[in-house]
Amino acid sequence: MRVTVDQDKCCGAGQCVLLVPEVFDQREEDGIAVVLDARTPQRLHPTVREAASVCPAAAIGLSEHTP
Repeated sequence: MRVTVDQDKCCGAGQCVLLVPEVFDQREEDGIAVVLDARTPQRLHPTVREAASVCPAAAIGLSEHTP
């Protein structure tokens, strides 16, 4: 799975960071989410999907096929 964050959409709510701190962090200056590692381990896939589903700005993109 490949993970992206549309930083123009992100509102900085931080739900993704709370759910999966191994994958997401927030910029200190404005709280916008960043992806620490775009290719997540298999064991984290369910939680990353949950983070995408609860994102209030729908800013998290998931791709099941990695190049």
